[in-house]
Amino acid sequence: MKILMYRWKAYNYKDIKYTFIKLGYEVEEVYQDLLNYDVDEEFAGKLREIICKDVYEFFFTVNYFPLISNVCQEMGILYVCWSCDNPLISMYHKSVFNDVNRIFLFDLTNVEEFKGMGADHVYHLPLAVDTERLDYIFENSTDLDLYKNEISFVGSLYEKNSYDKMEFTLPEYLRGYFEATMEAQKDLQGINIIDRMLTPEILMELQQYFELEKSEDSLSDLNLIFSVTTLGFKIAEKQRRSILIELSKHHDVSIYTNSNIKDLIKVNYRGSVDYWEEMPKVFRGSKINLNMTIPNIKSGVPLRVYDILGAGGFCISNFQAELPMFFENEKHLVWYYNQKDLYEKVDYYLRHDTEREQIARTGYEHIKMHCSYEQRINEILETIIH
Repeated sequence: MKILMYRWKAYNYKDIKYTFIKLGYEVEEVYQDLLNYDVDEEFAGKLREIICKDVYEFFFTVNYFPLISNVCQEMGILYVCWSCDNPLISMYHKSVFNDVNRIFLFDLTNVEEFKGMGADHVYHLPLAVDTERLDYIFENSTDLDLYKNEISFVGSLYEKNSYDKMEFTLPEYLRGYFEATMEAQKDLQGINIIDRMLTPEILMELQQYFELEKSEDSLSDLNLIFSVTTLGFKIAEKQRRSILIELSKHHDVSIYTNSNIKDLIKVNYRGSVDYWEEMPKVFRGSKINLNMTIPNIKSGVPLRVYDILGAGGFCISNFQAELPMFFENEKHLVWYYNQKDLYEKVDYYLRHDTEREQIARTGYEHIKMHCSYEQRINEILETIIH
């Protein structure tokens, strides 16, 4: 049983690849930097040659690539992908209707949206974690004490967002409108109001200031691109900075990031950490690990939550609509509904060690039992075989 996999820098790529190998598949990797996700004739030609030379069960990618879907459609080979980012702008493309596609998304809102558009073979599949790999890291590490923290956050502050670049090209009333929208969204957990705020009138006006670049087969529009790539990232920056600043007034807070943190005066800057080796040690060593989901993920549970729980860490996350589908609040992890709720819960769990440690243990056992890559990949295989 042979499969083709396109290798790129997705965090969970290696875990997925090793799971296929564990399940008896021979994995042949294809690698090339893609400058364009839907048109690259040289890469398409290379793929056709590879597919012609051997028999493959399917072509697999983490996230969706229109170019690969189109080559698979042409060559009559199944194209299977599983998303770890959301929403995938690349999916808003005519190729999403190709009948060789088997697309697995971790965000249920997105699944419903594409089914509503008439895309067949789009399925819901939450993310996963390899607890065996993480256990092995802990058993063979002598430096765990270096990663001890009271409260920590691992992730980007999105300070290089495109909203900042265009903000002062906008007329004052549009700037004020977007500022009010972002402030309103900032403290809403599990609800996304951006789409509703981008009315036809506002979008008509915005067209004069925002250049929409897309290929002829793209189905994306100004609403999607602006809400995701511009407002979504800017809101994430505002949320993350305000929470870290507020928490650092009363607690010892550490951040692991590449981002610029010069305004986070009281936050301990720890540099960036390697996803594979160091990040799990931060999650294990911190009393409280924060998950602040970017608003672009409308209902799904992001990879960071699985990574924290899989490392045996205690997780406080903003509320996401799918959290209660897979976890119990205050049993496997803790979720908050607004910033005030977060600050109260942080205070409480820093004072209640036994309770906090019990939740981390139960969360780890739960995720080990129900959220392994083997289980998820088997779900994919069962779906595509039937």
